[in-house]
Amino acid sequence: MRFSLSVTAITTATTTKPLFSDLSPRLRRATAMSQSHPIPPTATESPISYPVPLSPPLTPLSKQVELARAMSASSKSSAFSLSRSHVVYEDEWLVAVNKPPGVYCESVLASAPRVVLGDSVDSGCTEAVPELHLANRLDRDTSGIMLITKLHKVASRLVKAFTEHKVRKTYIALCVGLAPKWETIIIRSGHGRSKFGAWRVYGAPDVGRTLPGGSVVRDMETSFEVLSVNGQLKSKEPIKHGKDNENIIVVEEKSSIGDNETKDVVLVRAYPRSGRTHQIRLHCQYLGIPLRGDVKYEGVYEWEGQTYDYHALHAESLSFEHPVTGVPLMFQAPLPAWAAECCPNEIPPAFSSNEIHMG
Repeated sequence: MRFSLSVTAITTATTTKPLFSDLSPRLRRATAMSQSHPIPPTATESPISYPVPLSPPLTPLSKQVELARAMSASSKSSAFSLSRSHVVYEDEWLVAVNKPPGVYCESVLASAPRVVLGDSVDSGCTEAVPELHLANRLDRDTSGIMLITKLHKVASRLVKAFTEHKVRKTYIALCVGLAPKWETIIIRSGHGRSKFGAWRVYGAPDVGRTLPGGSVVRDMETSFEVLSVNGQLKSKEPIKHGKDNENIIVVEEKSSIGDNETKDVVLVRAYPRSGRTHQIRLHCQYLGIPLRGDVKYEGVYEWEGQTYDYHALHAESLSFEHPVTGVPLMFQAPLPAWAAECCPNEIPPAFSSNEIHMG
């Protein structure tokens, strides 16, 4: 009987001994944490699936040329000074200017007070210094219309107008590639940064999906119309945009338009609905008509015995309701020389006469 009781006592003592009591305090804590917080599956067990970009990666030539262009632009921008000759329109709330290529937007803004205030800048007068802001931005090598506001409240209203797609924008682009069979087209796709940081075209079904780095694919839409091919004007009348007379491409796979030995000079007008970075350049690349000089997106760097310092893209016009007065405005920048050279005849206007309201 004593033996039986002794065994029972030992058994009881054994079962009530604290778990992991033979382990060191550090190992006990680690073991307890591993049980209360199970280790998640490794990446190899459940890999994250990212959207696949549908436009090609950057070429080695583009990196070399872009570096040289950035250095040149830095020097040119530091010496740049906005003058009255750049001003397209000005009132007490905003000023529209024609930005030259190869100059950063920040340099345009930095020299704007000299134009807005005139001699008072040199005299040190600070009583009526305006609150200058950029209402829109252009790529370093893109020329054309830029808006600078003079008050915070005007800036916020215009930024909202751009965000809500209440500002109509047109661009002129000189492209080199196989002449398209369409006269007008709408292209809808996704837009985002690849894992290497470059902007790329993504499929429309990928909009909203997460990209490497945490950003998401955003929607991107541009309408195009062909103005001329190899110097031959396509039409002298502005094209009416609508669902009935335009082709629509919804991007879901890589472009089927490969590199072709036939190279035509194609002048197009672009109407971007969204405002994504490098939008027109990316869509022209996808359509097989990259911009001349746009080495980042497969555009020719050397063409007919000449190399080009900039891509051929010009912000032609902006139209919107004045953020203060509500009056309809439309600003149009003078066309660059390359547009006139590739199309000797008069380029048709972006809008019909009853749509144009000059400030």
